[in-house]
Amino acid sequence: MTEIIRLLKFFRVYRRWIALSIALSVAAIAANIALIATSGWFITAMGLAGLAGVAMNYFTPAAMIRGFAIVRTGGRYAERLISHEATFRLLAVLRTWFYERIEPLAPAGLQAFRSGDLFTRIRNDIDRLELFFLRLFAPAAVALLVSLMVVMVLWLYDGRIALTQFGLFALAGVLLPAAVLRFGAAPSERITERTARLNMLVVDSVEGLAELHLYGQAQARAASLRALSDDIIADERRLARLSAISQAGVGLAANLAMFLALLLAVPAVALGHIAPPELTMLALMALVSFEAITPIPLAIQSLPGTLASARRLFAIADAPPPVRDPLEPVPVPQQGDLVFEGVCLTYPGAREAALTDIDLRLAPGRRIAVMGPSGAGKSSLVGLALRFWEPSRGRITYGGVALDRMPSDELRRRFSVVSQHDHLFTATIADNLRVANPGASDADLEDACRIAQIHEFIVAQPDGYRTYVGMNGLKLSGGQARRLAVARALLKDAPVLVLDEPTEGMDGETEQALLAAVMKARSDRAVLLITHRPVRLETMNEIVRIENGRVVR
Repeated sequence: MTEIIRLLKFFRVYRRWIALSIALSVAAIAANIALIATSGWFITAMGLAGLAGVAMNYFTPAAMIRGFAIVRTGGRYAERLISHEATFRLLAVLRTWFYERIEPLAPAGLQAFRSGDLFTRIRNDIDRLELFFLRLFAPAAVALLVSLMVVMVLWLYDGRIALTQFGLFALAGVLLPAAVLRFGAAPSERITERTARLNMLVVDSVEGLAELHLYGQAQARAASLRALSDDIIADERRLARLSAISQAGVGLAANLAMFLALLLAVPAVALGHIAPPELTMLALMALVSFEAITPIPLAIQSLPGTLASARRLFAIADAPPPVRDPLEPVPVPQQGDLVFEGVCLTYPGAREAALTDIDLRLAPGRRIAVMGPSGAGKSSLVGLALRFWEPSRGRITYGGVALDRMPSDELRRRFSVVSQHDHLFTATIADNLRVANPGASDADLEDACRIAQIHEFIVAQPDGYRTYVGMNGLKLSGGQARRLAVARALLKDAPVLVLDEPTEGMDGETEQALLAAVMKARSDRAVLLITHRPVRLETMNEIVRIENGRVVR
């Protein structure tokens, strides 16, 4: 129920669109009921008039039938147009809302989620929420309004027919969906969870396909994907059988409504309480009015899966950000010393500290190399400097101002970072470079790439800087991807340059040339070089070695 209330709150922005969509749907179904009922009355009346040899006015009912047909067709078209427009607008609002919630969580707050899982929540789970409006909320509102209208009309002719119709509406629109919910909730929820898991495994498998083949695990992974897919198909079959039974139940109720209407109306015709043509009209009205009830069982069947998707989204959106901006932030200095004073960091859930009593001062124009083995805590310094994490103890300042007093986004603009896992988008080389500086000219791109020792490789490609790098830079080698990441960092005009293992995957000659060119080109910037390789350390003003999270002198 909580998820339903929260979803309904999103509807308030487009409540007029939604109300118009429901009104058009009611008008279209009501026009269809009136069309069928009036046609039955008209045909019966014309037949009786012919038998009796009397004349009757057929212009008025014929015009009414044409009018109802036009309203039905136009109403259905307009309803589809408005309802889908409202749905797509709602999905846009949901996606924007979700991004605004997860953006402050990155990267620390999202480390527990794999990329495939996040992609599924952003894409599939949000898309599934459209069912809440198109298949549940709107159909339920339409079914209620149309049912009340039909019962009221039938009441004007015969109260017994109206009460019978009301009971069958309740059977097909309430009791039958309740049974569907009872038996379909578990498989519907399982499909949501298993589909998310399948998508996650597929993404991970595609990205790690080379490693799977290398370690002989490709067949095992394929078998697990097939098993999971078979489980999803089995649940889909259960829901398909349930849907078939529910649709048959609605059809049975509709035909029973027509039969009972005839059974109750025939004596009334004999007594003169109902005119003979009205017998056909009432029977057809009772039958065709179940058009409004037909979508309800399917809507209820999809509800558990939809709510499961909503819970998956809210689980991330409601997570508190690991770092909060101050309520009254102070301006970020344009430049200044980056100072660590007795800084300690223990990650959530970790038994041991990642960093302990770190003291470090990086002044403008100064170069510091931080060395140490993998896992020593070197990259944790970067996360703290960018305020992705808060120190467990100690103090970090920039330009004499504590980091926790400044807005995080503004602080990060002072840093240009080459991280260990820089992402390359499925775009051209130029597009990937301009992520750091959208206004960079072609000459700026070339200068940065020359420094990063990758310009010659780029111009050797048939499309040059318009060469597509593939998904996650798949078309580039590891060393080429690192050099492109360095070039991108150089394009950002920031006073602090952080290089976290920038030469990983490069040969010794290229490594030497790249570091020499970077240090020369950015001699006026503060440079923090994180590495485990003793290359070009003679250009450093200070070398700090970290082991087990502590500075080793």
